[in-house]
Amino acid sequence: MFRPLSIFIGARYTRAKRRNRFVSFISMTSMIGLALGVLAMIVVLSVMNGFQREMSSRILGMVPHATIVGVNPIDDWQPVAAAAMKNPEVTAAVPFTEMEGMLSYKGTMQPIQVSGVDPALEGQVSIVAKHIVQGRLDALKPGEFGVVIGEITARRFRLNVGDKITLIVPEVSTAPGGITPRMQRLNVVGVFKVGAELDGSMALIHVADAAQMQHWQPNQVQSVRLAVKDLYAAPKVSSDIAGGLGTAYRADDWTHTQGSLFSAMKMEKTMIGLLLLMIVAVAAFNIIATLIMVVNDKGADIAILRTIGATPRQIMAIFMVQGTVIGIVGTLIGGVLGVIAALNVSELVGWVERVSGQHIFSSDVYFVSNLPSELQGGDVLLICSAGFVLSFLATVYPAWRAAKIEPAHALRYS
Repeated sequence: MFRPLSIFIGARYTRAKRRNRFVSFISMTSMIGLALGVLAMIVVLSVMNGFQREMSSRILGMVPHATIVGVNPIDDWQPVAAAAMKNPEVTAAVPFTEMEGMLSYKGTMQPIQVSGVDPALEGQVSIVAKHIVQGRLDALKPGEFGVVIGEITARRFRLNVGDKITLIVPEVSTAPGGITPRMQRLNVVGVFKVGAELDGSMALIHVADAAQMQHWQPNQVQSVRLAVKDLYAAPKVSSDIAGGLGTAYRADDWTHTQGSLFSAMKMEKTMIGLLLLMIVAVAAFNIIATLIMVVNDKGADIAILRTIGATPRQIMAIFMVQGTVIGIVGTLIGGVLGVIAALNVSELVGWVERVSGQHIFSSDVYFVSNLPSELQGGDVLLICSAGFVLSFLATVYPAWRAAKIEPAHALRYS
């Protein structure tokens, strides 16, 4: 089978046993270094994807994807929900009221965001019912002023189901200060734990109790909470719905409350990816040192090839083929091992915990109790492509030096 001279000789140099074993050793370390760099990059980015998925599912499973907020309290939320459900992106619409205040218990206070919900409908838009660790969500009854608090709040105040706690919310009044505190005694009927900071900053009460605390009618709500199919389409979906309902309504979505967190996570992934890319670049550019030593070792061979008619371009292509083969093999090995490691990193960490008897990710310290991993094909393709490109670029200078060797000079000193 016909093969171009450059590819034939370059591939032969790659697999041939060299007289200089040190050159062979450096070539092998370059390949191993590139493989390890690609492997590390795939595993780390997969773990970061896993953490982002966990945080997204937990935080955005608790906070509203979007809300249609009334300029004034909404007397009848069903028509608003029906209008929202006409949008194909909306999967559920339920009544919702939100307040901010302070929780007080035996002289200790903390800020809290209180959500007024309908327990019978909340499961359509929230994951809280699946994460109740004490009590029940349906224990929230109108007029009984029950509250479901997060696990961090319960631990901070040492609360259990059946305990009483005081909620303090600001209320506009005609007093000289303009605002006076309103206190409401609440009965703890449940504790949730989603494994995120919301466990210490969020509480749930019945939507009718929230209306009573706001001095509204029992059927009045602040907004209609929406669940959407595509989280990143929530701003447009909610804006379109609110625009169709008129000026009495405005739209709000998760990007206003949690957008900074996910922007920071995205930036962190980008920066760590760039840092790891430097490791791949260092390993790839070790090919430069390898090929320079190969060029010095093969000076006589280059001179002979030139004397029998090989052009400088063919000589250059020989060493570019050799360096590229090293880069491709190293990248492919790292890619395969990286994919295998990313798919099994959770099991590997679990095995290490069982063998050592130590919890690497304790649920008492971290929001997640295991090491999540989500392998994305786009990341693997990007990393492997970067490895290929860097490996190819690393071959240009040594190959150019080989092409500049003068046959007479090389044969004289060989």
